[in-house]
Amino acid sequence: MCRFIMLAFAWLVLGAWSSSHAQTYPDRPIRLVVPFPPGGGTDANARALAREMEGLLGQPLVIDNRGGANGIIAGDLVARAAPDGYTLFYTSVAFAINPSTHKKLPFSPTRDFTPITNVVVGQGSLLAVNPAVPARTVTELIALAKERQLTFGSPGVGNVLHLIGTAFSVRAGIQMLHVPYKGSGPAMSALIGGEVQVMVVPPLISVSHVKAGRLRALAYSGAKRLEAMPEVPTISDAGLPGFQMDTGWHACFAPAKLRDDIVNRIYTAIHKAIQSPKLREYFLVAGYQPTADPPARFQNDFQADLKRWAEIVRLAKIVPE
Repeated sequence: MCRFIMLAFAWLVLGAWSSSHAQTYPDRPIRLVVPFPPGGGTDANARALAREMEGLLGQPLVIDNRGGANGIIAGDLVARAAPDGYTLFYTSVAFAINPSTHKKLPFSPTRDFTPITNVVVGQGSLLAVNPAVPARTVTELIALAKERQLTFGSPGVGNVLHLIGTAFSVRAGIQMLHVPYKGSGPAMSALIGGEVQVMVVPPLISVSHVKAGRLRALAYSGAKRLEAMPEVPTISDAGLPGFQMDTGWHACFAPAKLRDDIVNRIYTAIHKAIQSPKLREYFLVAGYQPTADPPARFQNDFQADLKRWAEIVRLAKIVPE
């Protein structure tokens, strides 16, 4: 009887400690690891979200850019971190693509991470060229690519922008030389500087360059025209009927075995953050749909996305490295 009372007391103490711990999280700054260099769409969205979340969580969110290997370097860092809620991972859908484009990863996307939520879903990207390229429409670009070798840049092999560009080339019956970079920022700089001629670019970091004349947007890969540039047709309307590709989600993950109460605390903050009119408008104008599905739903969708992107990689005939 005495032993039973002691066990019951221990459970009460443990329950009280757990509840108290949940209420005090976070009590210090949180590191938000971004798997690409500064200047890209993933980085820009992470910073915008972090600013809004800081007021809700009462602690700074410190951006830690760890570019390279299409997010694998950053993923390995997060997988090895303590599951205490103080290291989070804001990543693009490249995280779901990498298992299909690499023979071996230093971590398991399903076993070594806790999926929290899909913050936004990209509706599409712009097919853009350097202004020196003598093509002003999708039809002209296809004709030019059949006459001579064109180069197209991307943030890395297997990145969603690489897959959209590859799918476009396959559908158009052309072959452009792919030049991978270590993130959207460096790839965009290469496009503006003329190192590469063509690129599928995120609207968030490219619209201003298009409007300034540093890039020329030929079409948009989404199902309907981009709100910020209604004068730019969809790829489907501009020469490849039926062609449509979104850019997948940006999502928040944590190391595996993160406690449910902390998962819910982070998810609640993200969900509230994207309800902010200013942040919501920021995402929508850039072609992202604010989403933030509950953790259980996103976990199921993540499993399905691993299979969906594996099939897209197969159709794109990308050989795992």
